[in-house]
Amino acid sequence: MEPLKKEEVYTIEDIYSLPDGERAELVDGKIYYMAPSNTDHQRLVHFFDREIGNYIQRHEGECEVFPAPFAVFLDKSDKNYVEPDISVVCEKNKITERGCNGAPDWIIEIVSPGSKAMDYFTKLFKYRTAGAREYWIVDPAKQRVTAYFFDKESVEEYSFGTDIPVGIYEGFTIRIE
Repeated sequence: MEPLKKEEVYTIEDIYSLPDGERAELVDGKIYYMAPSNTDHQRLVHFFDREIGNYIQRHEGECEVFPAPFAVFLDKSDKNYVEPDISVVCEKNKITERGCNGAPDWIIEIVSPGSKAMDYFTKLFKYRTAGAREYWIVDPAKQRVTAYFFDKESVEEYSFGTDIPVGIYEGFTIRIE
């Protein structure tokens, strides 16, 4: 009988010692390497960054929007480190020189073919349990947004081209054309 293989458990230290230019996330001690983004992905990140940032500025809001790469340390353990495509942080005390300690209030992930399981299952669970208030999964291939409003314990689906209400901001909607 062969002995059981012990699975390697990684820490944030391992993430910071990756070679320059190599990006990865860490969930429960397991490393997930990230593929470079394509042009449509980057357009969407820029669109959300601009729309949300402009809204916050116009309304003199307290929150800040951070596009990836932006480090999010979901909990106090050294085994969880993610880089959401968009992080909106409303509690200034969470923001440090290294990134965000704790879950951002609103997180947006843009799905790529290789990230579906991670975005729809693993990160959904991690973001909810870490205390995020809202999580959007944007699927460019399906032209659909799945919005999880954790405060209200509800989930809604929206098509591109429709007004999508932002849960953390009353009266703010975003339309992806």
